Amino acid sequence: MTRDVLRTHSPLTYNLLGQALQADLPFSAQCIACHPLAGDASNRRYYRLTLAEAPVDSLILMQLADPEGFKASEEAVSGSAPDVTELPFLNVLTFLRSLDIAVPASYYFDESGGLLYLEDFGDLTLAEACAAGDQARCEQLYEQAIDTLVQIHVRATWHEQRECLAFERAFDVPLFMWEFEHFLEYGVEARQGKPLGDEAARHIREAFQAMAEYIVVQPRVFTHRDYHSRNLMVAGKRLGVIDFQDALLGPATYDLASLLRDSYVALPEHVIDKMIDRYVRGMCSELDRARQQELLLDDPVAFRRLFDYTSIQRNLKAAGRFVYIDRVKQNPKFLADIPRTLGYVRNNLAKYPELHTLLIHLSPHVPEWQ
Repeated sequence: MTRDVLRTHSPLTYNLLGQALQADLPFSAQCIACHPLAGDASNRRYYRLTLAEAPVDSLILMQLADPEGFKASEEAVSGSAPDVTELPFLNVLTFLRSLDIAVPASYYFDESGGLLYLEDFGDLTLAEACAAGDQARCEQLYEQAIDTLVQIHVRATWHEQRECLAFERAFDVPLFMWEFEHFLEYGVEARQGKPLGDEAARHIREAFQAMAEYIVVQPRVFTHRDYHSRNLMVAGKRLGVIDFQDALLGPATYDLASLLRDSYVALPEHVIDKMIDRYVRGMCSELDRARQQELLLDDPVAFRRLFDYTSIQRNLKAAGRFVYIDRVKQNPKFLADIPRTLGYVRNNLAKYPELHTLLIHLSPHVPEWQ
């Protein structure tokens, strides 16, 4: 399926759903209620269909839309962008399910209508479960998230069959620099209402370039790319993984940084240290000595430095993205997460003397750092 067949949103009707529920799913069902769900930052829409006369009580209906300009622009900058011939979500889902990763089952894809019928993992995200529970429960859930991440990285990266499009695209310097520029455009200039000065821009971009070059030379693993607390669903004892359609190859620390330097959950530093250690031990238990050394798993200082650098890049991209969503898509709900996200960046920049120049030149343009 090429992208040009995706349909823009159209109203859902019971007639539209009836054929699929009666004839196209692996089971027959009656829809007794259809409720829209709060969406993410994409143009997709989600609905929960409450079912009767079916082996499951409900399912999730994802309604696709034309690709976002943000994503189209992002993919165009990287030479590793593949020719998409299949819906990325389904392509990656099929691969991960073959590895026994807890991703939702796909019941049916109505390609002409742009409707995807999926297993329902419920409403409770990792972020919400941690907010409602005590510290012990939160740590237990994060341990489960780390163990799941180890499974994804090991099983997917070194799997013999690689029919997944994630292996055809990767983080490279142009893509990292595009994300850095996205932060400057929205996270700095749009917020300030004025452009950066030439001198500050030169120093900042030089530092970004050096950081991107350092990160991309690291060995790559299969990377979810958005592995954080709102994309992990707590369903009983299972931790379900969603929103994986942008998977690609990247440094082992990228998903780890997404989870532990999360814009939506602030973990205590000692918990972050414990989770990094758990990830390293989990990876080492699955990999031979040569691969451990290749991924810096045998060097705590080097691995932590890569984790912190990756966190800086990831958090800057997120902060810029949050402003973009507000200014371009008129959705301000992520603005409240910017101070926490930029706080991570400042703390990491302060840790490394070689990054102090970036901190000095960027600080006057970031209100949270003044």
